[in-house]
Amino acid sequence: MRSSQRLLVALASTGGTWPHDDWPAPDDPYVSRVLRVSPPYRGLRETAADVVVLHCEDPAASFPGLLEALRARSVPVLVVSPRQDTEAVVEAFREGAGYLVEGDHCEQMLSSAVMAAKVGHTYLSPSACAALREGARRMSAAGDGGATGRLRGLLSPREKQIMELLSTGLCAQEIGLRLRLSEKTVRNNLSNIYAKLDARGGTDAVLRWLGATSVLRT
Repeated sequence: MRSSQRLLVALASTGGTWPHDDWPAPDDPYVSRVLRVSPPYRGLRETAADVVVLHCEDPAASFPGLLEALRARSVPVLVVSPRQDTEAVVEAFREGAGYLVEGDHCEQMLSSAVMAAKVGHTYLSPSACAALREGARRMSAAGDGGATGRLRGLLSPREKQIMELLSTGLCAQEIGLRLRLSEKTVRNNLSNIYAKLDARGGTDAVLRWLGATSVLRT
């Protein structure tokens, strides 16, 4: 995608009222238009969509079918759902999808999340972040926080700052602005963090940082 182009978004909706009928606005900096598709989403294989937004009541029921429809294509996904429990958020997050809790975001955040998905960043709305953290808190209260503490102890103070910001949904550029570091420096730190945490990437690193890797088994 050329930097001058705005994104084409496929809205995969399982029913219910989509709360953003006027989205995107004509002057939206990231999204040009939205193409609506319905289950079983077979038409997604032929679309030129840059990002898929899955709007559903229950991601556990709807996400597998969407992934099956996208099997031949590598397209980033953003989930929009009223569910904000830890299990729902972690399941989507593990698949690399961003997650916005319905009613917990505005249209500007939706557009930013779509752009983040396109460039490989997993965006979470505040309630989705809170759900991950609640899962980590529950594990710690149950006596399962030792492994997480040991993992966190592997990181330098700067790396801990970066992970704390990454876990709130910020990208490398935004983290750099917060910490007054260059984006390249942040990315170098992230590479070191992934190695220390034995993480496959940002999603895996955040799950390990929050102690949420085993939430679905609790």
